[in-house]
Amino acid sequence: MSRVGRVRRRGSRPRGTGRIGRLLTVLHDDLWTWRADPLPPSVWLRWFPHGVVCLAALGVLLGDAAQLSDNGGVEPGLGFVIALSQAGAMVGALWRPVASWWLSLAAMLVGAFAVRAEMIVDGAKFTWPWPAAGIIGHMFVLLLLSLRVRTRVSMEALGLTALATYLVQGVVGAPNYQPTGQLAVILFAVVVVLGTALRGRREARAELVQQTSLTAEERARRTVLEERSRIARELHDVVAHHMSVISIQAQVAPHLVQDPPDELKENLAGIRENALEALTELRRVLGVLRSEDPETGAPLDAPGKPGAGTAPHAPQPTLDRVDALVENTRAAGLTVSVEVSGIRRALPPGVELSAYRIVQEALSNVLRHAPGARAWVHLTHLPTGVRVEVVNSSPVRRASPSQGAGHGLLGMRERVAMLGGTLTAHSLPDGGYQVSAFLPADGTDQPPPDDPNIHYYPKDGSA
Repeated sequence: MSRVGRVRRRGSRPRGTGRIGRLLTVLHDDLWTWRADPLPPSVWLRWFPHGVVCLAALGVLLGDAAQLSDNGGVEPGLGFVIALSQAGAMVGALWRPVASWWLSLAAMLVGAFAVRAEMIVDGAKFTWPWPAAGIIGHMFVLLLLSLRVRTRVSMEALGLTALATYLVQGVVGAPNYQPTGQLAVILFAVVVVLGTALRGRREARAELVQQTSLTAEERARRTVLEERSRIARELHDVVAHHMSVISIQAQVAPHLVQDPPDELKENLAGIRENALEALTELRRVLGVLRSEDPETGAPLDAPGKPGAGTAPHAPQPTLDRVDALVENTRAAGLTVSVEVSGIRRALPPGVELSAYRIVQEALSNVLRHAPGARAWVHLTHLPTGVRVEVVNSSPVRRASPSQGAGHGLLGMRERVAMLGGTLTAHSLPDGGYQVSAFLPADGTDQPPPDDPNIHYYPKDGSA
């Protein structure tokens, strides 16, 4: 039989069979499934606990009124008022838990004495002093109370309720009843403990959310500071390169022209001077953008940090303030010795500032990474510049993990590269560390690198 024939035969089935099959398929797809289909968020769900409490209050109203009137012998009007007070206390506890607790306790006491007045010696026993509906109502009130107020207040309310139960049942008593005081106090204690635990959990979660928010804000602030520092470095590298090129070209241009006029020499000298001034201002801006410690977020000159006592807008420090820097470092707990050799000469402001910052960063690293170590600072003034050497011994104990951004050695290298000096920073065999830098006064005379660890940076900043 051909394929076409089979197709025609299959297509010639009765229409009813196809409709039934499609109906069963639809039912299977709609009902035979475990897919999740939650309710959309709705503000009405926030009132669900209130609805539960109101329904429970209605049940207590009907049950308590019936128990007091039918079984306790209390007049129907008085029984309804007592039950209404008990139910009203449950609803009121949603907004004013302490006042509602007093109302509930007062309603229970009035009901207990009203039932006691109707008791006879040989009569039927009644659940006294608290009926079942009254116990349930007061449990709701204590639960809402413990969820809303401090633990001390909840315990005080529980204690007074237990005291009232003891006085009514144990001291006053009644001629013929079925005691419920012990069971009621146990149930009251259970709901108070439960409510207190739920309240503590809610407060802990709220505090955790707050701490998480503060941590996120601090992390975002730290990220902003690091990004700002990175942008400052990149901007400094780009602009400093162009300013250096302008300065060099302005200095070389007169030598490329035979017998240049004096006006041209003056203009080129002015261009070079402006370029050097722009570089100086750029370095100051870079220092402002790095004016916060990447580990603590505090200013570099904060108390307890090397170089403390410098106001944010004070003049840039020089080597004359190394003694104050060392004193602040000693106050932070580091033993430091200072030695100065050579003849003190006037140095360019950039050399003075860079030498001071190198000493500052090196001592900060000793404080941070070598607890209990000793440090030695040696400044050697040479005819061609100044040599800075900071050495520390091995740490006495292990340093705690540092969350710093690592701008210490990086800043030293940048400063040395900016001035065309030499730098070495390496560990010592005894476990200590040494930082040594030479900063030339004018960048023309360089001492020979007698240490293989020394890195030389030409004046133009290229590696």
